Amino acid sequence: MHNGWRLVTDLGLGVLRAHGADARAFLQGQLSNDATAVRGGQLQLSGYHTPQGRVIALLHLTAVAPDDLLAILPAELVPVVVARLSRYVLRAKVRLSDDSTQWRIQGYRGPAPQVPGGALSLPYGSARHLVLIPQSDPAEADAAATGSREDWLACDIAEGLPQVYLATSEAFVAQMLNLDLVGGIALDKGCYTGQEIIARAHYRGQVKRRMQRFVSEQPCDLKSGQSGILSDGRSFKVVAASALADGRCEFLAVTNSAPGSDAEAGEARARVAARQLALPYEMPAPRP
Repeated sequence: MHNGWRLVTDLGLGVLRAHGADARAFLQGQLSNDATAVRGGQLQLSGYHTPQGRVIALLHLTAVAPDDLLAILPAELVPVVVARLSRYVLRAKVRLSDDSTQWRIQGYRGPAPQVPGGALSLPYGSARHLVLIPQSDPAEADAAATGSREDWLACDIAEGLPQVYLATSEAFVAQMLNLDLVGGIALDKGCYTGQEIIARAHYRGQVKRRMQRFVSEQPCDLKSGQSGILSDGRSFKVVAASALADGRCEFLAVTNSAPGSDAEAGEARARVAARQLALPYEMPAPRP
């Protein structure tokens, strides 16, 4: 990891494009946030869910025109989401495409960078920017100190920002990933896929497992989707993990809020000694 980095050029992200007169209305009926509120120069976090409320993918949306929206998500999930959403287009005037090859996606930490004409600079997290540069623009060397995808991920973990990959697609319901705490759900919008389950969990307080932040006490190698048992007996599933310089691991994982054994009998899972860290947002108090 590089503490002094300013630029990451390989984020492993891709771009889904929704274009057409019905683009916003179509996405409004599919995603957990308010697609009608998506604006240029901004990113809106939204979840795409199964009817059972499980998160297929997380999308960061922006607009390049009123009827032309871009969604940024892990490149490995773009074709999956395009294929699934396309099943429901029917007569809607919207075209969905994988436009990942049309853009170079870079991540910056710190002040907003100077970008070439035609590029999009979009605020991300607390002090970062995602920059989308059309592939047609000539590539120019950036003198900024470069970091790695691991460095970018470490910032996501510190800020408690979830991500979903192929390994964790459909593994969690929305509130397990704290989407309601990081602005990924609009509870006052109309119906969308998975809305009934998500709304029920919110109003009835039925979410007992949530994403929390940890650092391991000993060197270990954790990956997204890996399951294990914490030293206090709680089972967990990794959302994202980043290796520290000394071999330990800082990670986001979904688990119970209170210590106590909740592993099923006979489970063979790795035990991980880890210390829980604070998140930069307040977790809701568990309801009785």
